[in-house]
Amino acid sequence: MSDRTYELDRRHVFHSWSAQANLDPMVITKAAGSYVWDGQGNRLLDFTSQLVYTNLGHQHPRIVKAIQEQAATLCTVAPAYANSARSEAARLIASHTPGDLDRIFFTNGGADANEHAIRMARLHTGRHKVLSTYRSYHGGTQLAVNVTGDPRRWPNDNGSAGTVHFFGPFLYRSAFSASTEEEERDRALAHLEQVITLEGPGTIAAIMLESIPGTAGIMIPPPGYLQGVRELCDRHGITLIADEVMAGFGRAGKWFAIEHADVVPDLLTFAKGVNSGYVPLGGVAISDPIYRTFADRPYPGGLTYSGHPLACAAAVATIETMEDEGIVEHAAALGDDVLGPGLRELAAKHEWIGEVRGTGVFWALELVSDRATREPLAPYGGSSPQLAAIVAGCQRRGLLPFTNFNRVHVVPPLTITPDEAREGLEILDQTLTEVAGKVPSVNC
Repeated sequence: MSDRTYELDRRHVFHSWSAQANLDPMVITKAAGSYVWDGQGNRLLDFTSQLVYTNLGHQHPRIVKAIQEQAATLCTVAPAYANSARSEAARLIASHTPGDLDRIFFTNGGADANEHAIRMARLHTGRHKVLSTYRSYHGGTQLAVNVTGDPRRWPNDNGSAGTVHFFGPFLYRSAFSASTEEEERDRALAHLEQVITLEGPGTIAAIMLESIPGTAGIMIPPPGYLQGVRELCDRHGITLIADEVMAGFGRAGKWFAIEHADVVPDLLTFAKGVNSGYVPLGGVAISDPIYRTFADRPYPGGLTYSGHPLACAAAVATIETMEDEGIVEHAAALGDDVLGPGLRELAAKHEWIGEVRGTGVFWALELVSDRATREPLAPYGGSSPQLAAIVAGCQRRGLLPFTNFNRVHVVPPLTITPDEAREGLEILDQTLTEVAGKVPSVNC
């Protein structure tokens, strides 16, 4: 069966973000909890949560049952009609969003959630420009990929979407020659204020930020930075959009990552962890002032599958499970007691690890060939023989790793047990030891 699956994939499936002729995709035949099985029957501990979305692990019985029961009652209905799954999902989401973000617009995923959030901000303010950071990812649709600040934007960006990029805080690779978190915060905010001034505050509809940038490197904002951005937005009448597509729903040890900064955005986008990705779902949580903009004025946007009953039933089951089982608290404890200490122990052993960053079940190892110069072990926008060998070595030992450029991200399901997490860290330790011995970098 797996051979047939692979043959049909290569014959008919067009893969995203890939040169098609060079692909050799792994066949996944089944999954359960924190593990997946490949086409050869090998079990692998999933340290990726796929694309960082299976927050409650694979085949969670409560989510599967909810989808089955919803399918038996009402598989689908057009978004103009109220249905119980969507209504309850909206209530549950709003019960956890910060501040007055009590209205929920449902989308099919994170990219279109960001597209609609920007559209709402533009219509609400009557302005067009959107500011976002380099080293960010906001989605693959045309506007969302223009807002994105990583190399996937380059082939798609004609500079015509009204998007402007600025440097966010990232002390390890500071754009501001900072040496402390306080300097990085203050200089990053001064830089942003200058960009706002030079672009024209009256032209800027929104600043869109990942509360904690995910795919770009899990860079935790320094204390006070997000509060400073909120103040700049308030001063100039700019909408603050928090992209919580990856960091939300417990991933960062809070229901939403922006809670670490005690900041309330005007719009908050979500997807992925809202229902562990079991059925595609995303959305925008909307503040009261923006809701009032469209109270008597039609909002010019919608989707055929907005608030799909199967997706919303999965969201209800996910959020109820998170509440009943203390999943957010478990994620925070895993970060404090297992992942953080374990990764810092790895950094003390391996010269290739330049920095450990993260919170909750949301961590990154910055891999470098030279700790003094901080030369990345793979180039920005690319990979390297060392990173390829790390992936292969982990998989051979039974671990499915997440790598991006010169980083290894540690992002297993939030439901992973401490022993499973330690198992993954041990495999990573063994693999780094092996690869560094076989493929040494010249400066280590």
